[in-house]
Amino acid sequence: MRTAFAVWENRIAPVFDAAQRIRIVDFDDGRVIRESEEPLEDEMPAGRALRLAELGVGTLICGAISRPLEEMVAANGIRVVPFVSGDLRTLIDAWLSGGFDGALFSMPGCRRSDRRRRRGIRNAEEEVSMRGGGGMGHGGGMGGGGGRGQGREGRGGRKGGAAGGPGGQCVCPQCGLKQPHERGVPCAKVKCPKCGIVMTRE
Repeated sequence: MRTAFAVWENRIAPVFDAAQRIRIVDFDDGRVIRESEEPLEDEMPAGRALRLAELGVGTLICGAISRPLEEMVAANGIRVVPFVSGDLRTLIDAWLSGGFDGALFSMPGCRRSDRRRRRGIRNAEEEVSMRGGGGMGHGGGMGGGGGRGQGREGRGGRKGGAAGGPGGQCVCPQCGLKQPHERGVPCAKVKCPKCGIVMTRE
């Protein structure tokens, strides 16, 4: 079983969308057989999800994660255990022993209720948007232009998030194929008919 832990120094990285490295841990018969660290150089959600799939990751344990990125990772058959915090070695040992307590290792303010989960996702999206200067709307509907977060109002009172509204297009991050967005069906649920990659909202 291969598990990836998003890392920052010796702890879980607070926001997976902006994490630079992951610790890959291979478990077999109740023991660690291999550990390695891999870089996450692609900042686009589709690229990060594809990188995890290429590494053969079965489970991702991370801090806050935006909903578009979480959906892309899950669409590649990878289980996501989000909103986790704490010392990396403690978490690895707990995961190995089967004593991983989600409530014990939850990020402050990101407990298991839906309200706090949505708040954690929104905070993750806003932090990534601020780091990227608001230019990550193309990769995961993070809010291009003047909006800092998905569906939040800009200075002019208009929706600033690129993912808002029924219009727009779904675009393949690999081949660039575009198709009209179908209302009620997130682009992250649609695969490119040409190359099979999960599409993103333009």
